[in-house]
Amino acid sequence: MTKSTNSKSGDSGKILVAKNLSRNYTVSRGVFHPLATVRALTDVSFDLAAGETLAVVGESGSGKSTLARLVTMIEAPSAGSLVINGIDVAQATAAQRLELRRQVQIVFQDPFGSLNPRQTIGAALAEPLLVNTKLGRVERESQVRTMIERVGLRPELLDRYPHMFSGGQRQRIAIARALMLRPRLLVLDEPVSALDLSIRAQVLNLLVELQDEFKLAYLFISHDLSVVKHIADQVLVIYLGRAAELGDSAQLFAKPLHPYSRALLSATPVADPLAKKDRIILSGDLPSPFAPPSGCRFHPRCAAAKPHCSEQIPVLEAKQGRTVACFEVKG
Repeated sequence: MTKSTNSKSGDSGKILVAKNLSRNYTVSRGVFHPLATVRALTDVSFDLAAGETLAVVGESGSGKSTLARLVTMIEAPSAGSLVINGIDVAQATAAQRLELRRQVQIVFQDPFGSLNPRQTIGAALAEPLLVNTKLGRVERESQVRTMIERVGLRPELLDRYPHMFSGGQRQRIAIARALMLRPRLLVLDEPVSALDLSIRAQVLNLLVELQDEFKLAYLFISHDLSVVKHIADQVLVIYLGRAAELGDSAQLFAKPLHPYSRALLSATPVADPLAKKDRIILSGDLPSPFAPPSGCRFHPRCAAAKPHCSEQIPVLEAKQGRTVACFEVKG
């Protein structure tokens, strides 16, 4: 399950460049209350190259899935820019956006929910080719057979329906379908969290193999830091919609700098029962996105907070080999 160290060889440049991405939602809070604004994502920046995996981690409600919807162009950002394959999504023509949607695919947490229960697996895999290409039936069937074998399933299973497969098999099918159009970027939204541990390792190994083979870029969204540690090249830590820390995976796991990163990593289980583990327990709950704290959004739960932390918003700055948004971390 360990990430290959040579996956970045032959890097042809940045596939994805996100700058100051923000996403706000206007929601109703009832008849007698004014409309409220939820700031789901604020000023998040990162880039992603071919063969590279960027993991996005944080508590539930931190903005991870919102980021996935922006990158897959399901929703448009409220502010900021998103450049995919050198094309600014906001300025793209209809034809360019159509091509970009082919280049960016997503694999969801629940493969059963993303598959049509009335459609055979063969038809589900052929559908992207039918809609987006001019391939004939014979060519489509050939590519479907090739891809189903590549993800470790037998071609004779193509006439079966989703309910006839296990969870691990369905996730392999979902991965195969996402790869049918030969994308350059896969957004993996908790792709193994619903699987048993043994099956989880198999699917992760498959993802690593496919990344090396097709030179894919992965945006890997997960709450399981033990998985992130093995598969990610870079890690982006998000708290309440803002980036807290971004850096090399090995460095971040060896020495997290942001207080929130340290708290997250302290909760990661270790295989050695005798290993000493200093768990950092955060006080309070995640604040409401309707009314985020002033200044640093983490300061109400931070043991290192100073008075100015509640008044000023820390920006991501280069410190100790990575970028961190914290006043107390020294450069």
